[in-house]
Amino acid sequence: MTMASSKPSLLPVAKQTDPNGSGREAELSAANINPRTGLATDYLNHFNEAIMLLEMIPDMPDCAADFMEWQPLSYPEHFMASNFKARDLAIEAYEQADPDIRARFDNVTGDMTTILTAVASAMKGVRQDKTRAVLAIQATGWVKPLVTLAGGIINGERGETDVDYIMNH
Repeated sequence: MTMASSKPSLLPVAKQTDPNGSGREAELSAANINPRTGLATDYLNHFNEAIMLLEMIPDMPDCAADFMEWQPLSYPEHFMASNFKARDLAIEAYEQADPDIRARFDNVTGDMTTILTAVASAMKGVRQDKTRAVLAIQATGWVKPLVTLAGGIINGERGETDVDYIMNH
């Protein structure tokens, strides 16, 4: 091992290259972290959990209580609370990710968090199961496309036209 390879790179993850498939890119890939973006799809499980609960509310109104207990977590908070085997690497890669990619990702996940917390708050003020079911269906329709968009960002897709479509429909 050379001295240069033992030092951590200060370049954003998305700008690092590893033509031999070894080193940093291999480490990230092995941990299910996209080496081009420095992001892991595991974070989307946090939002998919909320979506799953929302989808259950129309048929099982008691699930509303579970959904209302859902708490937003930032990317680092999610990994610190998870059993993800490479959680420290996931957080490090996120922090080193290209600022433009990370900003786009954070904006989308921030929108999802805003929607989910607003819907949970609205549900707390509602007494009828039917109204909660309507809120759940609407929220699912808003958040699912954003999860798909966030997944695209993680996988290195640009998606500007998708953002425009989602925000206008």
